[in-house]
Amino acid sequence: MKFRLFARRTIWWPTWLGWSCLLLLLGSGVGWWFLAGEAFLAETRRVPAEVLVVEAWIGRDGMQAAKDEFEAGKYRWLIAAGGYTGEGWMERRWSYAEMAEKELLRLGVPRERLLLAQARETDAQRTYESAVATKAVLERHGLEGAAVNVFTRGPHSRRSRLVYAKVLGSKTPVGAISWSLPESQVGSWWQSSDRAKELVTETAGYWFEALAGSGRWARGSVSATP
Repeated sequence: MKFRLFARRTIWWPTWLGWSCLLLLLGSGVGWWFLAGEAFLAETRRVPAEVLVVEAWIGRDGMQAAKDEFEAGKYRWLIAAGGYTGEGWMERRWSYAEMAEKELLRLGVPRERLLLAQARETDAQRTYESAVATKAVLERHGLEGAAVNVFTRGPHSRRSRLVYAKVLGSKTPVGAISWSLPESQVGSWWQSSDRAKELVTETAGYWFEALAGSGRWARGSVSATP
């Protein structure tokens, strides 16, 4: 019996035609994303719902748009969800959710129909924490399983819907509404440094969430604690 440290093996390797097809397939995917990626991520897919969740970080103009959606969609509840401004080392941080609540009240949203979902203070996974806070609010008001639409900005929409759907569970229908300032959408995304940066960030965030889920789901870390 012979003892060998190495052995010859035959492997499959693409020919020049095979490489050409693989590069063409890859190039087609990159080209499609370059042209349509922003529209894909800026998903608007409403579901019949009595709850509208607005992500509070989208700003004052976003609150006006959310209020218009709330009235047009005849929702029963409007939830302002969010964490805190700035980074952890800042001396003072403000609650996005509380600022959104004040602005929505100023705009005329009835207080009895407005709920606050305050996410815990964190510098990472903010959408996830907002979804967890929203789940706690829904449970506290006996709205488990109630369909929700998540109102957010631009290409963050598809990722928000995915995160909220995971946190709220398969029994809760979740839709998404993408909003942007009209003047910010003039021209193509590559003509705006802000939109280009946002597209790169949201592309990485969405595919990481879709494929890896940040490991949260495997750890069973979804919690209804506000």
